Amino acid sequence: MTKINSDMYLYKLMTTEIEEKLRRTASLYTKGFPHVSEKYEYIAEPNNLWTSSFYPGMMFLMYDLTGDDFFLKYTEDYLDSFEERLDKRAHISHDLGFLYTLSSVAPYKLTGNERGKKVAQRAADMLAERYNEDGQYIQAWGEYGVGTPDVRIIIDTMLNLPLLYWSENEKHHEMAIAHARTSAKYLVRDDYTSFHTYWMNPQTGAPVRGATHQGLRDESTWARGQAWTVCGYALSYMYTKEKEFLEVATKAARVFIDNLPEDSVPYWDFNFNDNAPDIRDTSAASIFICGLLELCKWVDEETAEEYRQVVYKMMRSLFDKYFEHNPDTCGVLREAMYHRDGGADAYTSWGDYFFLEALVRLQKDWKLFW
Repeated sequence: MTKINSDMYLYKLMTTEIEEKLRRTASLYTKGFPHVSEKYEYIAEPNNLWTSSFYPGMMFLMYDLTGDDFFLKYTEDYLDSFEERLDKRAHISHDLGFLYTLSSVAPYKLTGNERGKKVAQRAADMLAERYNEDGQYIQAWGEYGVGTPDVRIIIDTMLNLPLLYWSENEKHHEMAIAHARTSAKYLVRDDYTSFHTYWMNPQTGAPVRGATHQGLRDESTWARGQAWTVCGYALSYMYTKEKEFLEVATKAARVFIDNLPEDSVPYWDFNFNDNAPDIRDTSAASIFICGLLELCKWVDEETAEEYRQVVYKMMRSLFDKYFEHNPDTCGVLREAMYHRDGGADAYTSWGDYFFLEALVRLQKDWKLFW
């Protein structure tokens, strides 16, 4: 997206500050990676979390924007770490999509790195192993086929499906479409709000009940989950052109817009508002912005212009109130949230990644890593 608006200079300013943070901290995060800050400080966590790829993803975004080979300097280190993770099957879950799209598909798309392609294809095969044919869904957590009587699907998986779409495997493509349809049936409610999770019977594939894991309660709408819904279904539409996916994305986007507070940065659950406030989640804002910018490619111009105006207002608010200017930290957005009672009011690696992705989308016609 290359449309110029009055805030373009702010986007360039923020990008420059993030670039400086990445240059200063790159050598610290080659085997271990940021996750969620503690007292607004990141530490290098071992590569066994769902978030390990977001810092490499930011490095690749910055290379795409600047063309500076500095941001490719640690590519092989990243691939060493992520290939070892596959070898060890360390903490394998639906998040293989997050992990290997940003660590491995990205360098392949940017530079033709064949090792990145091979690692990502291995990860896609491993993700496909989690597909339940009877229920037509991808199991989110736990070793596939092992554990409690019921298992969960979760709305976050919509951002893991692009690895299957990308993998050049027809069966993977079919699995991704089927999972997106199952999620639309059970995780997306009739009013286009979303459950965070849905319990499924792994023996029969039958749905059991909707529930939350990180939202306020089962029947509320977790803001980040709603953002995953918008962004994930926009990406599924990009790959498939299935009209039902575009409908889910646009109607879920309407729900998100209608629940924005005065400053356009959402509370962590839509049960809260300016009259009954709680903590914010700037990571949900960043993900949602990326979803809207993707949708702008696929909706009519009137709707796209409405979305752009929402984006501009949200980006301005994030800059004015939440952007971290401190040059001594690699954190980008304050007041992001992991869990309400653990990792709230923090930097989050995914919030920082999606904010930079939004900046890249706003400054160039970006060729997606997803």
